Amino acid sequence: MRSIRRIMAADCVPFFYRPLNPFKKTPLMNLKNLLWCVALWWCVSLNVSAQNNAWPNKVIKIVVPFVPGSFTDTAARVLSVELSKQVGQTVIVDNKGGAGSTLGTDQVAKSAPDGYTFLLTDNSFAVSTALYDKLPYNPVKDIAQVTLVAESPAVLVARPGLNLKSLKDIVQFGQKNQNALTYGSGGIGSSAHLAMEAFLTQNSVQLTHIPFKGIAGAITDVTADRVDLAIGSVGSAQAYIKEGRLQGIAVSGTQRSPLLPQVPTFAESGFGNYKMMYWFGLMTPTGVPKDIIDRMQKEVVHALTQTKVQEIFAAAGVKPASNTPTEYANLVREESAMWAEVIKKAGLKSLTSQ
Repeated sequence: MRSIRRIMAADCVPFFYRPLNPFKKTPLMNLKNLLWCVALWWCVSLNVSAQNNAWPNKVIKIVVPFVPGSFTDTAARVLSVELSKQVGQTVIVDNKGGAGSTLGTDQVAKSAPDGYTFLLTDNSFAVSTALYDKLPYNPVKDIAQVTLVAESPAVLVARPGLNLKSLKDIVQFGQKNQNALTYGSGGIGSSAHLAMEAFLTQNSVQLTHIPFKGIAGAITDVTADRVDLAIGSVGSAQAYIKEGRLQGIAVSGTQRSPLLPQVPTFAESGFGNYKMMYWFGLMTPTGVPKDIIDRMQKEVVHALTQTKVQEIFAAAGVKPASNTPTEYANLVREESAMWAEVIKKAGLKSLTSQ
């Protein structure tokens, strides 16, 4: 057998690499050798192609650029369970919070584009693109969109001991007492930060900003009466409102949230220009093969139809949502432009991410 292998290997060496021997006869064996080489090349090509098409064949990681406790984290964990079942490989969640979501995003941007690292983030991605003049990654060139995962209205909450009980009371007090009230966010450049600044700018109010490493930390300090206000998704605050640990002041959207029917909309409170909505979506490093991105998009869309996922999303006041990679990329581009305008009007300085 070893002799046969040596013969085959020798026969497959191209003729122009062999020493020319005019006295050696080479009859029909040349054709046979050529056929052997073609067959061998075809087998190798099929094997390589099969390996490329075998995605996934190892653990998939979803990076959440926030600390545990946010809906982004919840969404990643419930989806990881369903995706693990669907693709036949373990899908894990890795929380990498800090710097307004840019730390975790940078980790994904610098990951190998092999389809085994994804990012589940929110509006903060578009906000950071507009807010930071220098990021450790290029949000356009280094990150590709896969699909939306969910949408949620925003809710303005107040600490339980705050005597200002309506949005109109808060605005009027804030206009007369600039920077007297405080608000917490998920960090400088986070969606919660710019969501509040958008509202304050519209109404000529200034509050003192207290950034946290994630919206969960901000909500915790509001419930503890250490911070006056915060804006977050309904999913991040609705349980505290129901328990009476937060005051629900106003929700965005055209109608009240079914989970918070007692909380009026911004429009009902006299501030109909405020249109903030949260979105959550999956991204990946640029360079991941299109067939893998398309496959993951379809897997996520299927996971969103599962009863368990829909129940958890509904309980958090969040609606499943999906779109194509192109549609998602267009949404991010449009929102980045919108937040750039908010930053300009608010007089916020461009920042440099650490």
